[in-house]
Amino acid sequence: MFTAQQEVCYVRSHVSSHRNRGKSPDSLQQAIRNGVARAGQTLRNLEWFEVTEIRGQITDGAVAQFQVGLKVGFRLDDVS
Repeated sequence: MFTAQQEVCYVRSHVSSHRNRGKSPDSLQQAIRNGVARAGQTLRNLEWFEVTEIRGQITDGAVAQFQVGLKVGFRLDDVS
């Protein structure tokens, strides 16, 4: 049985994060989905995301592309 402090340390030692970007001509939500999907192509056990940056591109006075910076959290595989 773990104490609360030991459990927090255990969880932290098995979770990591990765920075990623997503983009879409349609919406911020789709840019997020694209970024998470892209991260899922090379990372396993994705558990959460955090939008760290919102940007975009303007062409001819209109929004041409939504861009987001993402921090994606994932659980590390047990190697024992």
